[in-house]
This record gives sequence, C-alpha cells and structure tokens, in this order.
Amino acid sequence: MNRNVQILLVDLCYEKESLSQYEFVHPIRDALERVGFNCQICHYTEIREDVLASHDKIILCGTSLMDNAYLEHLDAFYWLEDMKKPILGICAGMQVISAFFGGFIVPRPAIGLEMLEITRSSQLLGEPRQIEGYHLHNYAASMPEGFMCLAGEPSAPEAFQHSTLPIYGIIFHPEVRNRWILECFANL
Repeated sequence: MNRNVQILLVDLCYEKESLSQYEFVHPIRDALERVGFNCQICHYTEIREDVLASHDKIILCGTSLMDNAYLEHLDAFYWLEDMKKPILGICAGMQVISAFFGGFIVPRPAIGLEMLEITRSSQLLGEPRQIEGYHLHNYAASMPEGFMCLAGEPSAPEAFQHSTLPIYGIIFHPEVRNRWILECFANL
C-alpha cells in the first residue's frame, strides 16, 4: 500500500463544494484511495504554500462542460511555475496547464468514448498503442512550448508532458475508463 503518499486533488469547479465535485473530483479520490493513496481535496481558490508543501503529488481535476470560471483566475495557479512535484492536469486541468505555460484553449467539443493513439512512451501512459478514453469537454488545449505530445497529434494533443518537469496533461477522463493512469501517476 502507498499510505505515505499524499495527493492533493485541486477542485477547479466554479465554487467550492459544488455538485460538480461529486462527478469530477470524488471519483478520482475514490479510485486512488481504493488502491491505498491518501487524498485531500482543495478548491483552487484556497491553495496555499503549506497545502502544497504537505503533498507529494498534485492532480488538477476536471469540471462540468459549461464551467470555465477557473480560466478567469489563472493567476491562482502561480505555483505551477516553480513546482517540482509531479502534477497531472485532467481535462480542465490540462487546459490550465496549457494556458499557464503559454498555450491556448481551443474549441473542440467531445462527449463519449473515443479511440486515441498514444504516440510516445512515458511513465504515465506506457508504450505507444491505441486506448479508449472517455471525453467530456467543450474545449481542448494546445501544446505549449517546452511540452511534448504523448497522445494524439501535436496540433491536437490528447496528452502532453513537460520536457523537463514532471507535469502532465490529459484531455480525457481516466477516472471513468482508465483508472490505471491515475495509479501510474500516483506511483511516479
């Protein structure tokens, strides 16, 4: 078991403890706690240095289709710039990472299961192959400078990784169909 690993789940929903948390944050917590990891949920507006310091890894969770409030508060993610701990952005979390590092949020609605191509080996997604991923988003993210594409195309990444930092983004929802990705991240 991994009881010593502390994972911070950053809630990106429009308000603290919204109903969306039950759909986009709790399933991640439940999947990770089921395999022995400790998780704490914190709304992005309440992130402090002591909270960041007390966790080993950070996951920026997704939100509902119409919830983009977090994009109006990118300055709340100032801590991303110097963070050396592993970070995973899921859907909206990938958008935050992209926008923070100079990328763009682009319209690309997708709902449901879709095949996606893992194009580069990584600790997060493993070897190149096709997998099925669950998508639920109106927007995707471009790949910022300094990142490399792990899945999809560089012009439309399904997953990316920073070239020198342990920062990952995936546009699909592993808590629905690919819980093994959460476990791979937690074991980095």
